[in-house]
Amino acid sequence: MTTTVPGAGRAAIAERTLRTDRWWFPPAIQAAGLTAWVAYATFRVFQQGDYFVEKYNYLTPFYSPCMSEQCVEGSAHFGQFLPASLDMLGFDVMRLIPFAVVTLPFLLLFRLTCYYYRKAYYRAFWMSPPACAVAEPHAKYSGETRFPLIVQNFHRYFFYAAVVISLINTWDAIYAHHTHEGGFGLGLGNLILWANVIMLWAYTASCHSCRSIIGGKLNHFSKHPVRYRLWQRVSFLNGHHMGLAWITLGTLALTDFYIMGLAAGWYSDLRLIG
Repeated sequence: MTTTVPGAGRAAIAERTLRTDRWWFPPAIQAAGLTAWVAYATFRVFQQGDYFVEKYNYLTPFYSPCMSEQCVEGSAHFGQFLPASLDMLGFDVMRLIPFAVVTLPFLLLFRLTCYYYRKAYYRAFWMSPPACAVAEPHAKYSGETRFPLIVQNFHRYFFYAAVVISLINTWDAIYAHHTHEGGFGLGLGNLILWANVIMLWAYTASCHSCRSIIGGKLNHFSKHPVRYRLWQRVSFLNGHHMGLAWITLGTLALTDFYIMGLAAGWYSDLRLIG
């Protein structure tokens, strides 16, 4: 009995793979990293607390934009559209809905349909395949032609939503320079917010869809010098897409944790100005 499906011209090898290196290590690390991040992000999104520092206008990206009537004063920069409570079957449904419910699904879908993340979780969780030259355990493979994987084809549209959300995060970083007293402020929290925003823009711009949008449908780059230069810059970032995907997970978690600690009173912000 072999673990591979014999095909025309394909050797029937009984072993799952002839690789002698630790091929299982990268998908194992990816599974551990993604699981840890999802667990932390899920806890924070539904905690509904310690997300805003009123004194310095620090708002964590996990709650941006804050749209619930439960949002603390000053944290809702674009209005409060969600009711504070909605009683159904004897419990408050709104306690189960994130304050940034309008944007979080698009961010999640943008990441899930990202070309790099597809590779990461296909290998780490579905083992499809777990590594190059390693047979996958699945008997059938339909590609991305059926639900739910057919949703991967909408990645470009989720990219547009991610651009809008990155603009919102940029505004949050700018607004955070206005202190509660009304003057200009600069602290460690501002630097962390900006580092996160810059990395988010780099990751978004490195997206394969962005590269296709900027340089696609052109027969001659020589007739479009501006788009060609932009395409070159995006292509450079695209070569670092994997690294940026992981870096942004780190900056998102770091930014959220730092603001959570400030809001909870664990430590004070290191102020440079104001």
